[in-house]
Amino acid sequence: MVIPKFKEMERAYGFEEVALVPGDITINPDQTDIDFTIGNFTFSIPILAAAMDAAVDPNFAILLHNFGGLAILNLDGIQARYKKPEEILAQIVQAPDTEVTSLLQKIYTQPIKEELIGERIQTIKRAGATCAVSLIPSNTKQLAPVAKEAGADILVIQSTVTTARHISKSYRGLIFSELCQTVAMPIIVGNCVTYSAALELMRTGIDGILVGVGPGAACTTREVLGVGVPQVTATMDCAAARETHFKETGKYVAVITDGGIRTGSDLCKAFASGADAVMLGSIMAQAAEAPGKGYHWGMSHPHPTLPRGTRIKAGIRAPLKQLLFGPTSATDGTENFVGALRTAMGVCGALTIKDMHKVKMVIAPAIKTEGKYFQAMQGMCSG
Repeated sequence: MVIPKFKEMERAYGFEEVALVPGDITINPDQTDIDFTIGNFTFSIPILAAAMDAAVDPNFAILLHNFGGLAILNLDGIQARYKKPEEILAQIVQAPDTEVTSLLQKIYTQPIKEELIGERIQTIKRAGATCAVSLIPSNTKQLAPVAKEAGADILVIQSTVTTARHISKSYRGLIFSELCQTVAMPIIVGNCVTYSAALELMRTGIDGILVGVGPGAACTTREVLGVGVPQVTATMDCAAARETHFKETGKYVAVITDGGIRTGSDLCKAFASGADAVMLGSIMAQAAEAPGKGYHWGMSHPHPTLPRGTRIKAGIRAPLKQLLFGPTSATDGTENFVGALRTAMGVCGALTIKDMHKVKMVIAPAIKTEGKYFQAMQGMCSG
């Protein structure tokens, strides 16, 4: 008897399950081109700092700009709610584990102040840095014009899962096509993980898309809701949507892999999966200059009954410059991310990021353990 299936399931892959295949030619790493462009802005490294309060404040945004990247300031967060955000950050860092979630929920109930949005943006702009800001969809209509008037250059609209169509009985949802016409700045939207959702979002006129639901170190969406797709598959599917959209319209929408990247190898695999840039959260929170002082927490604490983020102790690993460019004595790929990308591109024969998209990948669950007996034993002993 043939038993009918209720539904079909596809195999999806994360960073730890795939490997990059070396190219037939190699290139000097220092000759690779890793520029990233969004709208009229070009950055010399394709790395964004996530719009999380533990990772980005105005000073950090200026610093990452000076190193060639882009930091996103969270306008739904502490910087826009409190005149002296450093005092609030200290409370979060010092809170006991048993009290921190309720404290975060309380802190994020303070209203957002438009004058603080202007102050933070102006601090970044006065330093000559590109200013990117993030808003949740429900606050975008009200606050995007405020951010634009204050001098923001790039707008990121971000929620756990974002679609071009939202059904609600209580309000008229944010219409991205209308926003693109009224706000004259590049718009990045996230997050999504499927071809169809990405393509529909791209057709609204946006300039970039964030890929990833639940892979972040401080995000508990997968555990609480069971929602998400591993990042290699998610990035590949959204990159396929980018190619379809480009063929349809001639407009290239940047794909940005957001979350789940812990090491240089993860970052390199994201680009081979089709990413134009990556967004880093916990890695940025480990920088000595990060406002979280070695702690990191998610963005969904304002939910009063179902917080989907947790504070983690990421630790302070190194200054931001060392995390990005080295030199490093770490052998686990947790520093010198730009060096890792350039080296992988050189080994795989990829001169540009678009060449990196064409690098062959194989399914290889044992890529990190094959022949690594002594490293594995050393890791067990140190743990």
